Amino acid sequence: MTAILGGLGAAVMWAASTLSTSRSSKIVTPSTVLACVMAIGTALSAPFALASGVPSALRGANLAWLVVSGVANLLGLLCAYSALRVGKVGVVAPITSAQGAAAAIIAILLGERIAPGSGFLLALIALGVVLASFSGTTEDGSARDGRGPLLAGGAAGLFGLGLYAAGRLAGELPVAWVVFGPRLIGALVFTLPLLALGRLRLRRAAVPFIALSGVCEVLGLAAYILGSRGGIAVAAILASQFAALAAVFAYVLFGERLRRVQVVGVAAIVVGVAVLTGLQA
Repeated sequence: MTAILGGLGAAVMWAASTLSTSRSSKIVTPSTVLACVMAIGTALSAPFALASGVPSALRGANLAWLVVSGVANLLGLLCAYSALRVGKVGVVAPITSAQGAAAAIIAILLGERIAPGSGFLLALIALGVVLASFSGTTEDGSARDGRGPLLAGGAAGLFGLGLYAAGRLAGELPVAWVVFGPRLIGALVFTLPLLALGRLRLRRAAVPFIALSGVCEVLGLAAYILGSRGGIAVAAILASQFAALAAVFAYVLFGERLRRVQVVGVAAIVVGVAVLTGLQA
C-alpha cells in the first residue's frame, strides 16, 4: 500500500508541476525556469536535510547513486521544460511519463518481485500511457512539431534513470537527503553559473507558475521515494499517472482536446490502478 499511495501522490504533484511549467516556459526560457526550480527545491529541502545531519551512509555506492539521480533529474527537467515550451501538455506529458515504465523495467530486470498478476496490470497501465500520448494536430501545427516529442522522449529516459537511482537510495538514506541532494547538485552546477553569467532573466508573470512548479517537484519526489520503499516498480508506474491527470486538466483549463484514443488510454490507466490497488492492499 505504501508504494501505491506514494506513487499516486507523486502523480498528483507532478501533474500540477507539468501544468504550471507549461505556462511559465512560454513566458521565460526553460533554462530560467529550471534554475529557479532548483533554487526553490534546494531552499525547501535544505532545512530538513541539514537538521538530521549528514548521514553516515552517504558514501561509496550511495553517493554515486545520489549523483546519478541529481544529474539525470537536472537534464530530464531541462528536456521536459523545453518540450513544454514548443509542444502541448497532452502530447508531452504522456511521453514523459514513460519514465515510470523505464524505472519499473530496470527494477524488474534487476530482480524486484511483485505480486502475482501485477505484471499484466503494469503492462495495461503502460499501454494506457502510450494510448494517452496520441494527439491530433492543431491549426498552428504545434502538435506536429517534432521537437516536443523528441525532447519529451529524452526526458522520459533520463527521468527513468533518476527514479530508479532515487528508489535505490530510499532504503539507505533519509528521504530529506534523497530529495535535497539532487536539488543541491542542480543549484550548484546550473543555477549559480546561470546567475553568475547574468543569463537568469525572470519576469513577474512567470513567478507564481515557477513557484508552484518548484514546490510540487519537491513534494512529488518525496512522495515517490516514500512509495518506492514499498516497491520501485509499482511506485514508478503509478507515478506515471501524472500524464493522464495533466492531459485531463489541460483540457479543462487550457482547452486542449482529448481524442477518443486518449480517453481509452486514460480509462485503461484508471482500471489498471484500481485493480492493482486491490492486489497490493
